[in-house]
Amino acid sequence: MISQNTIAQVFETARVEEVIGDFVQLKKAGSNFKGLSPFSEERSPSFMVSPVKQIWKDFSSGKGGNAVTFLMEHEHFTYPEAIKYLAKKYNIEIEETERTDEEKTQQNAKESLYLVSEYANEYFQKILHKTDQGKAIGLSYFKERGFTEETIKKFQLGYALDEWQAFTDDALGKGYKLEFLEQTGLTIVKDQKRFDRFKGRVMFPIHSMSGRILGFGGRILTNDKKAAKYLNSPESEIYHKSKVLYGLYFAKQTIAKEDNCFLVEGYTDVIQFYQTGVKNVVSSSGTALTSDQIRLINRLTNNITVLFDGDAAGIRASIRGIDLILEQGMNVKVCTFPDGEDPDSFAKSNTLEELTAYLDENAKDFIQFKASLLVKEAKNDPIKKAETIREIVNSIAKIPDAIKREIYIQECASIMDISENVLFSTLAQISKKEYQEANKKHKQQQKAFEVVKSEPQQKQKVDVQYELERKIIEILMLYGDRTEQFEDLILKEDETSGELLLEPTIHEARVFEKIYLDLQEDEMMFSNEKFRELYYSIIDKLNQDEDFSTKDFINQLDQATASEVTGILMEDEKYNLHDWQRNHIIPKEKEHSISQLVSQTILSLRCYLIDQKVAEYKNDTLREGVDSRTIIEDVKDYLGLKMLLSRKLGKVIGGYSIK
Repeated sequence: MISQNTIAQVFETARVEEVIGDFVQLKKAGSNFKGLSPFSEERSPSFMVSPVKQIWKDFSSGKGGNAVTFLMEHEHFTYPEAIKYLAKKYNIEIEETERTDEEKTQQNAKESLYLVSEYANEYFQKILHKTDQGKAIGLSYFKERGFTEETIKKFQLGYALDEWQAFTDDALGKGYKLEFLEQTGLTIVKDQKRFDRFKGRVMFPIHSMSGRILGFGGRILTNDKKAAKYLNSPESEIYHKSKVLYGLYFAKQTIAKEDNCFLVEGYTDVIQFYQTGVKNVVSSSGTALTSDQIRLINRLTNNITVLFDGDAAGIRASIRGIDLILEQGMNVKVCTFPDGEDPDSFAKSNTLEELTAYLDENAKDFIQFKASLLVKEAKNDPIKKAETIREIVNSIAKIPDAIKREIYIQECASIMDISENVLFSTLAQISKKEYQEANKKHKQQQKAFEVVKSEPQQKQKVDVQYELERKIIEILMLYGDRTEQFEDLILKEDETSGELLLEPTIHEARVFEKIYLDLQEDEMMFSNEKFRELYYSIIDKLNQDEDFSTKDFINQLDQATASEVTGILMEDEKYNLHDWQRNHIIPKEKEHSISQLVSQTILSLRCYLIDQKVAEYKNDTLREGVDSRTIIEDVKDYLGLKMLLSRKLGKVIGGYSIK
C-alpha cells in the first residue's frame, strides 16, 4: 500500500497541465488550455484544462477530474498505478508497505497481463546484459547496428535465449501463471507442451503512451527461411497493434514541442533516428498505418512527415496510408531516401546536422510527391496520365477542409499542366459518388431493420430544480470561502399609507454562510441525492478549514463524484473553446457580481419550490371530499410570498387562477 504521505506529496506536486500535456497537445485559451479530446474522434477542440483549478473537462465525452483521474481514464491505470506514475514523473520517493498475499490475489486479469509483460521486459534485458549468450549474440547484434549502450538501455532492448522453455520456466518459477503467459503470447501452449514464442530473438519492448509494456517485437538473427524475420506479440487485452505506435512514449514531448512527427516503418529506424538526435519519430512497426494510430499523433501535432526508403515498390504500397492521414485533416509531407538507403542506414551514416538538413530540403508536400511519383510511372502514356490525375484528385477529396482542397487543386493543375476547372469538376464527381455510395449504404442498413413509426419525440424539459441545485454547488466550490456584501430586502409597513414596502439592508457574510442560512430559513432540501451529499460535505469543509482548496477537495472525492464536480466547475470554461473574444463577444465575468448571483439563485429556487407547492395544492382541490377553502387560503399565502420574492428578484412572474 502507498503511504498517505506519498499520495499527499504527489497531489501537491503534480500539475494537471503538465501531466495531460504528455498525451494531448494543449494550446492556450485565456487562463486555460484547450486541445482535441483523447477520448473521442474530433477535429475541433472540446477538451479543457484549468491550471488554476487543477482540473480538466472533456465536453465531448463528459469525462473530467484531476491529474490522477485523467491517467485512470486515459491509461486505464488503477489508483495506485496513477500515483506511482506521477511519483516517478516528479521524482517523488514512494513510501509503500508490503502487500499481503490476499491483496496480491485480488489483482484483476488485465493487471496480471501488465505484470507478466513488465517481468518479461526485465528478464530479456537481464539475459542481454548478464549472460554469455546474450552478450555474444544479442548485444553484439545491437552494437553492429551502431546502437550505443545508453541507447540500448533507453529503449530497454533485450534478448531471448535460444532455448525452448527458458523464459517460460523462469516465469513459472517466479510465480507467474501460465494462463497469463499464454494470453500475452509470451508462451505458446500446444498439445500440453509449452515453449517460448520469442526463442533466439533480440527483443524490442512496445510501450504505451505512458510507458507501460504492452507487447514485444522480436527479430530472428539466424538465416532460417521458415521463420519470420520479425515476430510481434499477438493481440491481447492490453496489446492492439493497430492502436499502438512504437517509440511514441519516448517521442511524445518532442513531437509536441517541434509540432511535427516523423513516421517510419521499423523499430531500428526509430532507434537510429533518436540516437542521432531526431527524437520526434515513431513507427507503425511494419503494419499498415491505421486511423487509430494517426489519431494518437493528432493529439500531439497536426503535422506528419512520412519517411520512405528508396524501394519504389514499398513506397507505392505505403503511400495509401497518406489518404488516411488526409482524412484526419492533418498536414502531410513525404521524404524519400536515396536508393539503397533507409531511415536507419541514413541516420547511422550522417550527423544530426546532415540528417536535419536532408529532411528539410527533401520533404515535399504530398501532392508534389505523389504527382512526381505517378508521373514517372505514367511517362508519355495519356491514359496512365489521366489515371494519375484522378488518383491525385481522389486524395484531395479526402481532405475535410474546403480551403485546403482548393489550394491543392490549384497546385495539382500547375504540376500536371491541366485546367483547374477540369480538376474541380472531377473533384465534384468524386464527392458526389462518395455521397451517393454512403447514402445507399445508409438506406441498406435502414432496410435491415423493421421501421416502426413512432410518435414525434417531445422536447425534453429542463429540470429547473436540478439546474439550480447544481448552480449552488458551483457557487460554493468557486466562491464559498469569500466574504461579500449582501443586500437583503426587509418587509416593512409604511407609516403613512399602510402599504407593505421592501426596505434594503446591507450586511457582510461569507458566501457559504449566506447560502446555508437562507436554505435553513425556508427548510429547503436538495432533491438530488448526489448534490445533497456534496452540499453538506462542502459546507462542513468550509466551516472547518478557512483555507478551503477546490483542488484538495476534488482530490479526496471518488472518481465518479470528482468527474461530476469537474463538470460543474468547467461548465463556463467551454465557451473559451469557441474563441468568442476574437469576434468581440466578451462573456460577463461572474466574479464581479457574486452576491447578486447568490441571491438570484437562492430566490429562484424558492420561487420554483413555491410553484411546485401551488401545483400540488391545485391537484388536491380536484380530489373528492377535500375542503378546498383551506387549500385556497394556503395557495393565496404562497402566491403572496411569491409576489414578494419576485419583487426581490426584480422580475414579473405570472399568477395562477384557481377554479
